[in-house]
This record gives sequence, structure tokens and C-alpha cells, in this order.
Amino acid sequence: MRIGVIIAAAGRSTRFGEGDKLSQDLGGRAVLLRTVEAFVKRDEVAAIVVAGPPDDLEAFRARFGPALGFNGARIVEGGRAERWESIARAIAELPDDVTHIAVHDGARPCVGNEMLDRIFAAAQVAKAVVPGVAVRDTLKRCGKEMVSAAADDAIADMILGDVGREQSSGRPVVETVSRENLFAVQTPQVFDAALLREAYKKVDLVGTTDDASVIERFGEQVLVVEGDPRNLKITTKDDLALARAILNIAPPADRAAHLRF
Repeated sequence: MRIGVIIAAAGRSTRFGEGDKLSQDLGGRAVLLRTVEAFVKRDEVAAIVVAGPPDDLEAFRARFGPALGFNGARIVEGGRAERWESIARAIAELPDDVTHIAVHDGARPCVGNEMLDRIFAAAQVAKAVVPGVAVRDTLKRCGKEMVSAAADDAIADMILGDVGREQSSGRPVVETVSRENLFAVQTPQVFDAALLREAYKKVDLVGTTDDASVIERFGEQVLVVEGDPRNLKITTKDDLALARAILNIAPPADRAAHLRF
């Protein structure tokens, strides 16, 4: 089994706020490097390609290139609009002799060896494997428009002001969605290399949100195996704080100065 790993790192991090989430400190190393290191240690991994942001590629290379190169990873230009654009470009840069292709989010640094063991083992008997966590919370489908319960209540506005108005705003529930057999899908998603290459050539990729959906459109079965709730994707600063807690890493300000970098 020879796995070519694609790390998707071309996103703009708009929901993270100020700063680049992939550059954030995790125990003296950037989030992206932590993510890549999880695969460097695996004997099955033959190549690692990181798809970076095309509009900022030179700065991205300057920021991450030396450390990624030390870990045997190459940087390629990712897509501008959709995730599948990045993956399509990265697939073309992988060696022809890889038997499997794994696609992982650059902002998932908490991926653990136990989960990788499960995913890689399953990929030896199934052509498309993704990790998933059963949905536990009650799910509500809501309307698009924001409404305010006290918008026309002059007395409430007088007493509560803007704070009260914000607290009473929300979206109306349309229906409760059954969570039976629903899974929140994670990465890495692992595929037979020939299958993924062919699917990317033949499928209409517009609207696909992950590589499993590409395979689904191609008509092949995707197997969901047990994921890991700790394998979170860092999207906001709260996620970063949670990732530090999972990895038992203090934020830079709480570490001795000589351990911050």
C-alpha cells in the first residue's frame, strides 16, 4: 500500500477572523506543520502534496516551504473558488505509482494514529473510505430569514436596548430532522488511486463539497468507518483553543519564552 497524501490548504480562513489559522501556534509549530507531521510518521505514506492558496502562493512558500520540504512535502498551487479545484491540481502532482490517495484538511492537526490505522486498514478492502462521527445532537432545519421576537416591542426595547434585541433574534424552525443514520464526515478520506483519478476526469465536479461526494456521483460506494470527535477542523479561534486542549498544549503566552517558537 503506497499512499499519496493531499493536504488541502488553499482556503481563505474568512471565519477565523484576524490572522491565518494554518500559521497559528500549536506547541511551537504551525497548525499546518502539525497536520503534515501526522502523515510523515506513517510507513504507508509515499508522497505528500500541499495545495496552497494561488493568490498568495509565494508568501505561502516563504512561510511554510522550508519546514514542509524538511518533512518531504511539496507545495503546489491550489484552486481559487472550490475545494475540488485544489484536489484536481494536486492529484496530477502525485507519483503514478501510488495505490491510494488520501485527502486531508490542512486545519485538522489533531488526527491520531488510531484513526489512521482504521482508515488505512479499511482502504485495503474498500475503494472509498471516509471517517465519520454519529450525529448526537437534535437537528433543526431553519428558515433563511432572521426574525426578532421583540422587534416591535417598544417597552422591551426601552428596557433591554440593543442587548435584548440581539438575544431575541434568531431563525424560525421549519422542521426537526431525524439524526438516525446521520454522520458528520471528517478527513482523511482515502480512495483507490485509479478510481479517484478516473472520477475526477469524468464527473461534473461543480457543487461537490468533498471527495466522497465526487465518488458518489461517479456511482461507486463510499464506506464510512468510525472517526474521532477529537479530529476537529479548526475554523474559529474557539476551535484553536479546543485543539490546544486536545493536544495538551498551552497557548504561546502561557509557555516559557524559550518554548514559544
